[in-house]
Amino acid sequence: MPEEKSGKSGRRPEKRRGTLSAKARDTAGDAARRAVLRLLKAVNGRRARRASAPDTATVRILLQHAYGMGGTIRTVLNLAGYLARERDVEIVSVVRAAEEPFFPIPEGVRVSFLDDRTRPRGWIARLLSRLPSVLVPKQENVYHSLTLWTDLRLAAFLRSLRGGVLISTRPGFNLVTALLAPPDVLTIGQEHVALDVHSPEVRRLIRRRYGRLDAFVTLTRADLDQYAEALRADPPRRLLRIPNAVPDLAGGVSALEERCVVAIGRLVRAKGFDRLVTAWEHVAAAHPDWVLRVYGGGTEKAERRLRARIEDAGLADRVLLMGSSPEIGVELAKSSIYVVSSRYEGFGMTILEAMSKGVPVVSFDCPHGPGEIITHGHDGLLVRPQRPVALAEAVCRLIEDRELRAGLGRNAVRTASGYGLDAVGARWDALLADLVRPRAGVTVPALLGGVEARATGMEVKLR
Repeated sequence: MPEEKSGKSGRRPEKRRGTLSAKARDTAGDAARRAVLRLLKAVNGRRARRASAPDTATVRILLQHAYGMGGTIRTVLNLAGYLARERDVEIVSVVRAAEEPFFPIPEGVRVSFLDDRTRPRGWIARLLSRLPSVLVPKQENVYHSLTLWTDLRLAAFLRSLRGGVLISTRPGFNLVTALLAPPDVLTIGQEHVALDVHSPEVRRLIRRRYGRLDAFVTLTRADLDQYAEALRADPPRRLLRIPNAVPDLAGGVSALEERCVVAIGRLVRAKGFDRLVTAWEHVAAAHPDWVLRVYGGGTEKAERRLRARIEDAGLADRVLLMGSSPEIGVELAKSSIYVVSSRYEGFGMTILEAMSKGVPVVSFDCPHGPGEIITHGHDGLLVRPQRPVALAEAVCRLIEDRELRAGLGRNAVRTASGYGLDAVGARWDALLADLVRPRAGVTVPALLGGVEARATGMEVKLR
């Protein structure tokens, strides 16, 4: 048979020794993953046969950075403090990048760390910390904060669990928990942003894995509807909405007399502070004696960019970047209006915090949280998204109408009281109690002709 020719020389291209083609590497990787999953399935089956009855006396909460600052951290600490009243509660922080916590740790709550970056580490940890994560998809925001070392520590932690409850608090950790948590552990995934914010790859994995969770909790009704549709083919045992609880904050109720408007949030694009500066150009022109104070941290680059935007607008003495404050309640109590310029919100915890201080809120009606918290004209004002001029007009309306401002503020306090820790905590108690009931059959009455049911005020999707 004549030799097959290739190229001008008529010779076959030589393959480098010791190398594999991309296709071969992918095939080998897929085979390895299938082998690991088969082994995991076998081990889980053995553990399931030996497992004792599920219990909720021990609760662990998986969090990215317990000592950091941010809305998710604050609300998780709030929930942990409530659950610790009657349970053994531990927050497992995947990383530690600060010596001391930004927010106080609630009484009775323990904190442990999987990857403590504030202490010297051995050579294996240093080596693996140079390699990227393989457990969390690249498209997940937390991916760049994780490494192969955190993967190893996270996997070891999950496989070491024996019973109890594990609550994971972001998509990357929900996906890993669904894959690796042992069958005798009750798993609950939490979501703090809308489904459509995630990349297509993350959404694909969500549809594929979230059905393995015992429960999945959203913060808003809109999110609940989205996830119910996305997980229709393979839902978790319980799919429900439980909003965040408003924490007790220092400072009294605002007198609404200070000529000050406050905004709070990380200095990231999602918070829309660039649009807020544009809006404040109009407010400052009409009311030059009022100031806007922005509380929140961010990268040096983000702060420089926003500060330059403020200076270009000639607002250096009217828009003040205040940095992060652990006593945000005190700052809210000294303000008269709270403004939200976000492009999207998972829930809007700071809206409730402002309301708890009697401060009326002006917010873009962005997806998904503000419209579920604020009743327009009753405890705040909602304006059309992406229109800075409309946001400015609403702020000016409250500046100029003291009586309206006071009425919205009084109603805001009542709205916030409905999100108290005891009320929201009772929903978590009910969920945990429901999860330890026998898994076969329906445990709550379904609504006629639908898949949703109500039990103790929670929306529940039945499998």
